Amino acid sequence: MTAGWRRADWLALAAVLAFGAVIRIALLPSEGLRGDLDQFVGWVHHIATRGLGSLYSGTDAGPVTFGPVMAYVWSVLAAVQPAFATVTDASDPGIRALMKLPACVADLGLGLLAAFALRDRPRWAVVAAGAIVLHPAVFYVSAWWGQYESIFLLSGLGAVVAALNGRNGLAAALLAVSLMTKPQAIPLLIPFAAWFWAQGYRDGEVRGAILAVARAALVGLGVIAALWLPFLATGGPMAYLGNVSTYQNETFNVLSLRAWNPWWLLQEAVAGGDFIRDDIAFAGPLKLRHVGYLVAGGLSLVIGWAIVRDARPQTLVLGLVASVLVVFTFMTQMHERYAYAALILLVVLLPTTRVRQVWLAFGALFTLNLVAAIPPTPTVGALLPVDGPLGIAGSLGMTGLTVALLVWVTATRNASHDGP
Repeated sequence: MTAGWRRADWLALAAVLAFGAVIRIALLPSEGLRGDLDQFVGWVHHIATRGLGSLYSGTDAGPVTFGPVMAYVWSVLAAVQPAFATVTDASDPGIRALMKLPACVADLGLGLLAAFALRDRPRWAVVAAGAIVLHPAVFYVSAWWGQYESIFLLSGLGAVVAALNGRNGLAAALLAVSLMTKPQAIPLLIPFAAWFWAQGYRDGEVRGAILAVARAALVGLGVIAALWLPFLATGGPMAYLGNVSTYQNETFNVLSLRAWNPWWLLQEAVAGGDFIRDDIAFAGPLKLRHVGYLVAGGLSLVIGWAIVRDARPQTLVLGLVASVLVVFTFMTQMHERYAYAALILLVVLLPTTRVRQVWLAFGALFTLNLVAAIPPTPTVGALLPVDGPLGIAGSLGMTGLTVALLVWVTATRNASHDGP
């Protein structure tokens, strides 16, 4: 990462990262979203008092829906702070700061990864790092709110960088780590599978494609199996799947959890912004949830085919972003922050003028959705209500961006582009 880099470039990168760190240090002790932080502390307390292996078999803080990677992160917190043996909530500012620290470190790691991805263009590398660590949505989610989106994206973006540098085995391993951090990494699966197929087909046609996908699958499954080893004795994997099912079928079984998408528009039109269950049958056994599955699944396959047909780096990245937005836009049960990966992954294409325009528009809408859904103060909540005209405009805007990106990524190979 040194060829072509001047001293001024290194100083600019260091300044961006340092400024990003200062912002996060200032926000670490903040109250954030106490309900979520209290639950996370409860899980760390369980690890500190009962051990790592039993985490998924039942805790007083509720069922754990994060994968084993987060369990390892929490076990480190339990090891470095003995207070977790007695602390069960996030009332202490020092505990809140410690709970948010892993995501904030991951933010800085994402900035460095983005800079590495654009290392041949030093100034754009600095811009990309700043676009992540200084973006309000990024430090709002990690340093104020205390969510862990940046941690699953650290390995997710790492998988992208590895794939674009011809390291498909490493990409598969990192993709598995991302999936075992948070389920929100699922939209990355089909685009990566299509990429592995296309790379294999280039070297050995259908046989080569099958072998490439099989190798990637074996690497990923091996990583997943290794990550679950400490939890096997207590039935951790099955308990985890049961926990996710509980959240899906009982806790968050609504059309939209304040995510600005067409389902939010339906809730606005029918229920004035109140939640509507997504598991009520409306045509025989067909539920609105199934409609979301069918539309998102079908469009994801279209994206996969676009990558197979045109296996360029830009198509892979755009396909990954389109897949994330398709799931966010057309699936039910989406939280406002579930489009976070699109904000991060697009950064590696910022030298492309059209991508910059999309990234700026999406970043503004996404940030508004976050702040309106979970305002930092009641005053902000009154100024930016998540429902009403703002929510309608935001939902239309997000849907429009998703459709535009779908059209772009599925354009023919001969279409002009100004890729990286």
